[in-house]
Amino acid sequence: MRSRTPDRLCAEAVDLARAAAEEAAFPGPVGEHVALAADGDRVVTHFFECAEPGYRGWRWAVTVARASRAKVVTLDETVLLPGPEALLAPEWVPWSERLRPGDMGPGDLLPTEADDLRLEPGFTGEDAPPPNSVLADDGSPVRAVAEGAGTEGAAGAGRRAPLSGELAQLADTEDADVTPGSPATQPVPAAGAPATAADGSELPVIGTIAGVAQELGLGRARVLSRYGLHVAADRWDEAYGAKTPMAQAAPASCMTCGFLVPLTGSLRQAFGVCANEFSPADGRVVSLSYGCGGHSEAAVMPKPPRPAPPVIDETVVDPLTLRPDRTGGSVEPDGPAEELGHS
Repeated sequence: MRSRTPDRLCAEAVDLARAAAEEAAFPGPVGEHVALAADGDRVVTHFFECAEPGYRGWRWAVTVARASRAKVVTLDETVLLPGPEALLAPEWVPWSERLRPGDMGPGDLLPTEADDLRLEPGFTGEDAPPPNSVLADDGSPVRAVAEGAGTEGAAGAGRRAPLSGELAQLADTEDADVTPGSPATQPVPAAGAPATAADGSELPVIGTIAGVAQELGLGRARVLSRYGLHVAADRWDEAYGAKTPMAQAAPASCMTCGFLVPLTGSLRQAFGVCANEFSPADGRVVSLSYGCGGHSEAAVMPKPPRPAPPVIDETVVDPLTLRPDRTGGSVEPDGPAEELGHS
């Protein structure tokens, strides 16, 4: 426990502390003695102003101490510490936390981690994954999951896997009508009975042609015409297309980016939606020929290497010469003087 009252002999050793501070600050000057603090029994720290122009508010802290029942004060340590009003650098923030959406410009690259939670393995049709893909690592857990899914998919090709009990129950729950009250009071619709919407209108029965048409978006009174599709495509391509400065400086196009969400219908062949929060096109419809530095495969960050555990061989003794051998040099001391230079 620290003592509240500084030791008298240690507190009076200002000259000893100043000499230590001047030795550490040489050739710079040391300012006035500003304060002292008791760090423990017979341990006192003296503070001196730092006169260096770049260290405004900093102080030289010199700690002195003495042994029990001793009258000689000795020097403990000298260090430069910031004071209450010291000029300090801002706290360092990693680039991954410092980056904000919209900071990326033309030519910038945003590396993605190998185990980025926003990405998962996709099917490319190739036997081997790309060299810079996370699946290229034999020990990657993502590759093991992908290979397991591929094996199950090959075994179950041509047939549909039955739903488990939980999934079937969840599907029935999502399709049921929900009314206020506890779950026990919810009505159970009869098989084949039509469902009703919130406004009272009748909804098509699931599984019928009308129900499938509504899920596909065909149950609307009017849809976008061919002219409307072309006008929208031209507008999107002009804003986020291949001729923009961002796409010209991009390392790859959106067609091969894992953050691209494809559209449905005929626009799927040329457009998608960007899902990268750090991209300037986040949430926008982009052309497949568009690109930016936030491409998922542009700069994959490798995993940090694990250093090998240290091996200490305690059975071998390495000789260490304390004094160099005067006769072991390549130049004879009694030989004729030669000009220095490269041979």
